[in-house]
Amino acid sequence: MNYQQTIERLFSLQKFGIKFGLSSTENLLARLDRPHKRLAVLHLAGTNGKGSVGAAATSMLTEAGYRVGFYTSPHLVSFRERFVISGEMISKEGVIKLADRVWEVANPEEPPTFFEFATAMAFLHFAESRVDLAVMETGMGGRLDATNVAEPRVGVITNISIEHTDYLGRTLAEIAGEKAGIIKPGMDVITGEKRKGVRDIFEATARERGARLLVLGRDFRVRTRPEGGFDYYGFGLNLKHARFALQGPHQARNAALALAAVERLSEQGFRLAETHLRQGLERTFWPGRAEMFSGPPPLMLDGAHNPGAARALARLLEGMNYRRLHLVLGVMEDKDVRGIVTILMPLAQALYLTRPDYFRSASLDRLARETRGFTGPVHRRPVVSEAIEAARAQAGPEDLVLVTGSLFTVGEARTYLAGAVD
Repeated sequence: MNYQQTIERLFSLQKFGIKFGLSSTENLLARLDRPHKRLAVLHLAGTNGKGSVGAAATSMLTEAGYRVGFYTSPHLVSFRERFVISGEMISKEGVIKLADRVWEVANPEEPPTFFEFATAMAFLHFAESRVDLAVMETGMGGRLDATNVAEPRVGVITNISIEHTDYLGRTLAEIAGEKAGIIKPGMDVITGEKRKGVRDIFEATARERGARLLVLGRDFRVRTRPEGGFDYYGFGLNLKHARFALQGPHQARNAALALAAVERLSEQGFRLAETHLRQGLERTFWPGRAEMFSGPPPLMLDGAHNPGAARALARLLEGMNYRRLHLVLGVMEDKDVRGIVTILMPLAQALYLTRPDYFRSASLDRLARETRGFTGPVHRRPVVSEAIEAARAQAGPEDLVLVTGSLFTVGEARTYLAGAVD
């Protein structure tokens, strides 16, 4: 099969939906000679910030000369984005070969889901590429997530919000219990979660499993500086006047989580100088998260797809200098559309409702219902590129066009703005 046929066959696995449990992934990996057992892993869970933390940790370790694999989901433009080693996406030929290897051992009587298959590809790719470290991001939850077959050196749980309630539970406590499932015996696990009740669940799990929980604000600290940047006070490292390439006041916390993870890895043989830390933070790139395209008018892409991410985006907007905000909005049907809209809509002077080409996308009628009461102009554009052009046409040179609401919306926008990368 060629690359396009390979991708189409992979995406056909989505018909099996989301399936929680580790046995299918473990069986698949056993038939591949257990590549996950040959990897040092940094495991990431949480509601928001996983990608930013992973990108920062990967960048710092890469600056220090380590070969680092980074597995993320979903991708924005290309499936190849899910498998990156030291900043380089896997080749098309690599995807074909990996997929063929996994198909060869897949049991038709126990068909893997799309995510289980992709996760097996990631473990195999990183093991055979002999990476020094694999940074593995959970897809959903933690306890029963396919990535949780790993035996991590260090874990990070960024934060907890109500999400995926059909799978993870309907309360913060239930969801926190699922995320805490990545905690393994003897490991260090780092968290940026602020709420004591949630942290108590993490503490209890860590204590039960003989792991150590390290909490931002208690065991290590970060302080933003009025003139920009931040100071980090770690376990033995103090990093003053640090700069992070990713925008937004919340990103200082993500940078601190990445620094804490790298500090704990340094106790296990990963050596980094201060220059590697600083350069890694300054060179971190994470597309579709407060990503700017020059104008006029300037345009920002941000994949805020839940209220927590929307609040972080709103805080970022408050510190930016623009005249009017033109909000291009496309959200998934199963997300908290009202929660996202309630936070972002008051900041906008014009709305452009759109729908990415994905079966889970909320209809324009649903978005219109949720934005009822908005006093400015509301435009309906069923295609993301058309919504962007409508916003650009209406915006003045000092205005800001913001495309947000879903990583799928942002992915389509990025394809349109930056060109397709398959």
